[in-house]
Amino acid sequence: MTTPDTSLDGTATRPRTGRRESPEERADRCWGDLLQEVRVAQTGAQILFGFLLSVVFMPRFAQLGGFDRSLYVTTVVLGALATGALTAPVAYHRIFAGRHLKPQLVDAAAWLVAVGLVLLALTIGSALLLLLRVATGSAAAGWIAAAVMFWFLACWLVLPVQHLRHHNGHRTRPPAETERSTPDP
Repeated sequence: MTTPDTSLDGTATRPRTGRRESPEERADRCWGDLLQEVRVAQTGAQILFGFLLSVVFMPRFAQLGGFDRSLYVTTVVLGALATGALTAPVAYHRIFAGRHLKPQLVDAAAWLVAVGLVLLALTIGSALLLLLRVATGSAAAGWIAAAVMFWFLACWLVLPVQHLRHHNGHRTRPPAETERSTPDP
């Protein structure tokens, strides 16, 4: 059995600190990673947006008060903005294709995806608030929606940043120089 600091033959190794790739290879890899991430977020945004568009045609919609109608319009606009930001990398790719600008494409698309995720979270939060207000008529709807938004903030930002800090804290320490060790039997 080997440890992270030893190779298969038991000799001491240094932990890997990165990949040996050209800027173009890195951009290609990052683009592929970004597309996988977008597929998840984009699907959720499009399904939610499609559902929101159908709500206005439901009989109960006519019974909504002024605040709930405004909340609905805000939610639909947020959903449209999220969908636009999350699908924008496709347009960028079409415009940048063949121009040897993949690193710039990746940077622009990553920014748009981050904006799209914020807009998607706001869309979900406002849709939840609207749904809970209509379903329960309770003042607790706002508190519940706020708690869910806090959960999103924790899952989508706080926890990843904490893990990144923890990982970077371990990475910045110089690797321990170890002598040749014998492999486990």
